[in-house]
Amino acid sequence: MIDPLSDVFSLLEIERARCTRFEVGGQWAFRFPAKPALKFVAVLRGACSIVLPDEPPFALVAGDTFLLANAPAYVIANDLDREPEDGIAFFDWEHSNIARHGGDETALIGGSFVIEGGNARLLLDALPPFIHIPASDRGAAILSATLATLDDELGAGQMGSTLMTQRMGDILLVQALRAYVGGGAAETGWIGALTNPQIGAAISLIHNSPGHRWTVEALATRIGMSRSAFAQRFKELVGVAPLDYLTRWRMHRAREALRREDVSVAGLAAALGYSSESAFGNAFKRVFGRAPKRYWSDAKVG
Repeated sequence: MIDPLSDVFSLLEIERARCTRFEVGGQWAFRFPAKPALKFVAVLRGACSIVLPDEPPFALVAGDTFLLANAPAYVIANDLDREPEDGIAFFDWEHSNIARHGGDETALIGGSFVIEGGNARLLLDALPPFIHIPASDRGAAILSATLATLDDELGAGQMGSTLMTQRMGDILLVQALRAYVGGGAAETGWIGALTNPQIGAAISLIHNSPGHRWTVEALATRIGMSRSAFAQRFKELVGVAPLDYLTRWRMHRAREALRREDVSVAGLAAALGYSSESAFGNAFKRVFGRAPKRYWSDAKVG
């Protein structure tokens, strides 16, 4: 059995990863721009606040970790009345992964991961823009230790460091999501749905047999719910109807096969439960805006 989170991760590719350390003292405030990436930050010592767009300041203490999905612009500071400096221009990030200013009373370590564009939305759309994992959570200590190891790996320049960075990026994401779910914050959304015994079981059925000709009734029967109750609860938690989710997942699988493998559209259609190449093509175009054969041609050129 494939668990759905692992199935989604199998389609993700980390294009770039970087780990940075930030040490500051005195009174300070820095702003950072939005970035299409996943960003982890752990507070190693000291205290500060993070300010996100249209949100009140959020206090952070030593041991806290936070995750920014599709990272929005933000300010991090210990003096909220201070005009924030440009955190990119102020430091020489091009030549160093360590930034220091005015002392080291506060120290943070962060990891930034850019995911291959085509499949990035699979994960980014499933996450809230800000996830806080408090120091009291066991997951925060695990994440801090992994970030510290990543920091050492990136600074050492040893053979295989690129591969290690990519693999540790995957590990960090899973650890963060486990901590997020384990803390009880993920009540809705795709991540939260995975923890629901019945809806999570239905999602697992779809991921393990995407080519099966599922109906809402068949899925509901397999997990022990009525058809209407299942359809309603699935949409409440996941945000889309069961068969819409099935179609989207099938098309993401098809897209990856077209990109990676020498497969025919007719073969993909049959493998993913479509009675005709035409029906498969229409579904593909609804999800990705292009017919499979055109996508195949574009992928070959790219």
